[in-house]
Amino acid sequence: MSTLSVFPKNKPCRTKIIATIGPASSSEETMRELILAGVDLFRLNFAHSGPEKLQPLVDQIRRISAELQQPIGILADLAGPKIRLGEIPGGEFRCLTGTIVHFVRGSSTESPDVFTTTYPVLIDELNEGDRILLADGTVSLQVVRKFPDSADCQVIQGGLVRSRQGVNLPGVALSIKTLQPKDIENARWAVEAGIDFLGLSFVRSPEDIHELRALLASAAEKKIGKDQWNLLSEGDRKIHFPNIIAKIEKPEVLEQLDAIIEAADGIMVARGDLGVEVDIAKIAVVQKKIISTCTRMNKPVIVATQMLESMTEESMPTRAEATDVANAILDGTDAVMLSGESAVGAHPILVVQTMNRIARETENALLNGPKCDLPGLSASRHIMIDQNLPESVRVSIAVCDAAGSLAETINASMICVATRTGRTALNFSKMRNRVMTVGTSVYDEVLRRLCLYWGVIPVGGIDTDPKGMLTAFVDLAKKADYLKKDDRVVLTAGIGTIAEERNVVYVHTVH
Repeated sequence: MSTLSVFPKNKPCRTKIIATIGPASSSEETMRELILAGVDLFRLNFAHSGPEKLQPLVDQIRRISAELQQPIGILADLAGPKIRLGEIPGGEFRCLTGTIVHFVRGSSTESPDVFTTTYPVLIDELNEGDRILLADGTVSLQVVRKFPDSADCQVIQGGLVRSRQGVNLPGVALSIKTLQPKDIENARWAVEAGIDFLGLSFVRSPEDIHELRALLASAAEKKIGKDQWNLLSEGDRKIHFPNIIAKIEKPEVLEQLDAIIEAADGIMVARGDLGVEVDIAKIAVVQKKIISTCTRMNKPVIVATQMLESMTEESMPTRAEATDVANAILDGTDAVMLSGESAVGAHPILVVQTMNRIARETENALLNGPKCDLPGLSASRHIMIDQNLPESVRVSIAVCDAAGSLAETINASMICVATRTGRTALNFSKMRNRVMTVGTSVYDEVLRRLCLYWGVIPVGGIDTDPKGMLTAFVDLAKKADYLKKDDRVVLTAGIGTIAEERNVVYVHTVH
């Protein structure tokens, strides 16, 4: 049974905030302040650390969460097949437009205009005419001649490149697997450590997601034992391993976006590598397309990278950055993510407070304006039920939609969603109800997953019948000053006939 049975002291904003942990934010005191400033999930990055360094951070987050009695989710990013330059003699080299540079096999070179990479078969997979982007896309090369052990490239757009910087190959078909051996090892650890969300980098097809899910399920079965595993429903099994967040970083995945979103538990618009490989003029439209597709398919979506980048050093964001955060929320994103701003920035707490302020002001426009003026509200208000969905899912969506409309009609102060696996709370999240929604579950694992769902406040429930649970829930809300006498609460719950089917709606007046 959940021990996290306390309402947050301050009513949180509805857009969820993810902060990446790094040297600037890894202390226990700073993490606690970040949570109080508005962080809902912490991101750990396998690209820079392994389990031996991340496990103490996981333990610390869980300890602070228990102390504050507030669910906090953990998202861990697998590194994936990131291709990087090798060491450049002298550490850096300025590529001049129109000149020729060279890629060669091997791990080292003696000339700064001859590059090696961490991808051994790069030369085999390049063709004349292919583009190569370096230094976050600021340097552009084109392959003009290819030899058995090298490739000559003309510099189309010059600039400075440094050792170990990323290499992007837009449009080049690579044989490298999405799940690298280190990723497999780290994914198994994530199951053991109880990580809530696992980011899959450089997804290229739904099969990448299916492969990771099978790996996670196998590790979870081993963790809890085969006999107990066989007794669990499919929904209950998923509680025991991380939700998969597919990171959209390659332009080719846009051609099979629906299939990838369907296969994943959530999506991250990872604008770092995506912004390098997609024409800069198209990136805003691509972001909007991904968000709207996630809304239609009832999946949570995160917008990430450079959201408040200038605050890595400055104490205020630029106007363009503030607008960027607001527009993502208006488009319907569930969460916004900080990367270097919170990991290595000079003001990690201030940057979260600033993002929180922007989110609250933007949500006022969403929730207090006309219903159909903004996509973040209107696009998902009345969900069309896909007849291909299982009957229990269609019943749940229909009941949630009706309960949300009921709550607004009677001017309810709160919607209480009793959920076993979190799916019902996600239904409510995607409807963008104006009425405050609280998700309650008997499982801490589920409560932590609710930390990603827009507008859902996770509060630990009581393992009893719906009516008894409502009484205990209202008592908690009154003590926290979330409810007062004569307020109305709408509760959706199941009576246990079918797991996760919402077949009961209560309207309760607070006495």
